[in-house]
Amino acid sequence: MSKMQPEAAVLETALAHENDAPSAKRKPLFYALGVAIALGAGGYMAYDGLIASRYISTDNAYTAAETAQVTPAVAGIVREVRVADTQAVKRGDVVAKLDDIDAKLALAQAEAELGRAVRRVRGFVATDGNLAAQMAARASETKRAEALLAGAEADMERARVDLARRQALVESGSVSGDELTKARNAWETAKANLTASQSQLAQARAQHQAAIDARAANAVLIAGTDESGNPEVALARARRDQAQINLERTVIRAPVDGVVAKRSVQVGQQVQAGASLLSVVPLADVHVDANFKEVQLPKVRIGQPVELKADLYGTRVSYRGIVVGLSGGSGSAFATIPAQNATGNWIKVVQRVPVRIKLDPNDLATHPLQVGLSMEATIDTHSL
Repeated sequence: MSKMQPEAAVLETALAHENDAPSAKRKPLFYALGVAIALGAGGYMAYDGLIASRYISTDNAYTAAETAQVTPAVAGIVREVRVADTQAVKRGDVVAKLDDIDAKLALAQAEAELGRAVRRVRGFVATDGNLAAQMAARASETKRAEALLAGAEADMERARVDLARRQALVESGSVSGDELTKARNAWETAKANLTASQSQLAQARAQHQAAIDARAANAVLIAGTDESGNPEVALARARRDQAQINLERTVIRAPVDGVVAKRSVQVGQQVQAGASLLSVVPLADVHVDANFKEVQLPKVRIGQPVELKADLYGTRVSYRGIVVGLSGGSGSAFATIPAQNATGNWIKVVQRVPVRIKLDPNDLATHPLQVGLSMEATIDTHSL
């Protein structure tokens, strides 16, 4: 009996060690799991604090450019087209020419009108001198008429006195009837001469005033200006300049550097002013319109740096850019048929707002982009 007790004790001890072995093995696993969870939580917090909360990204981004429309400023028949689609052009390069015969004739007519206006104004200046001489002559005639009137008045007074004397001497017989008749005739003649002198003076004064008025009217046409600044000459010169500009506009030039696109003009076509002939895409000024979700925009500011990648080149090429503006509304707000949210079956949809990003010119020159390409944009919102 005494021998069996130690054996039982040994057996119990062995069983106890067997039960503690799994527990001892599980403890390191629990420790490892706890450390992994802690590291994961720390990593997530670090990612959220350092990366996720700092950078916002979207692949809903596309290249765009301010495309220049080439339109004629004057109507005409297309005589020559010098470019084709996809052709590179520089600002000022000739892309098309219109028939210029009508423009040349209009210019010749305008130049003739200008010459005639100059001669007409010179005539106004010469007329002013002539009218001044006429004024002086009419003034002299007026003075002469006044002198003649004074003489006629004196002659009439003398004839009146002579007639009165002879009438007083008729009764005494000192004056014959013939002398009285002559005296009466002299008085009548003096009276008629006075009336004629008065009329002549009135006429001289009227002619003098007419000369004054004529010179004043002519002076209005040349007052306060010289020949080159005269309104008639200035108007004719402006029409000549407009005709010259219209002639120059028969040569249609590229407004910007870029690549020709959407060419629709053909030789012999009759085009109207303002009609679209072709477009020039300025590839050196390509920008990116990135459509970010509205929940991503609270920290977006103008001037923040942007990293961009193009599907054209893949991840091996990165572009640098900066935020230059945010649209005034979401894309749906400017849609042709905007969403109507006042219906009973309304479902909230997260909206996207276009953000304009300017690309670095050096990056764009090294790796050119076309309009409409897909891009991926990442904005650093903590830089400002």
